Amino acid sequence: MSARRSLVWLGLTPEPEQELPAAVAALRSPAARRPPSALVTAERHRVERLVLRGTQRGWLRYLREVTDLVVRAAGSRTTDPRAALLAGEVVLDHHRMLIGLPGAGYDRTALQRRELERALARLRERPAPALVGPCEPWSTK
Repeated sequence: MSARRSLVWLGLTPEPEQELPAAVAALRSPAARRPPSALVTAERHRVERLVLRGTQRGWLRYLREVTDLVVRAAGSRTTDPRAALLAGEVVLDHHRMLIGLPGAGYDRTALQRRELERALARLRERPAPALVGPCEPWSTK
């Protein structure tokens, strides 16, 4: 293997970089009606650092954390499922695309794909949350 770091994983899709920071911030602060902007900013910086200076292995570790948050949200009846659905779908799509890349990334994420598929099925079965008062989306876009 070359001493140069492989960058092929960066070409998969931009959705995780765009969609995950706000969704992950919402999952990390489930009691908040809307995640604190400082938490969203911190997640954006973390993703940016991973993409600009990280490795595929480090990126996959981050996505493992996101998977754990989604699975935890799927098991909770008090968490609003919208952020978990978005994060879970983005990570699942990413992990499915790994099949086209060289290396063991696809095989390494097999368990996460199964966990995400089960969690997403549970989240989709939930009734939509009742809105009380003016609706404020959790996304900061």
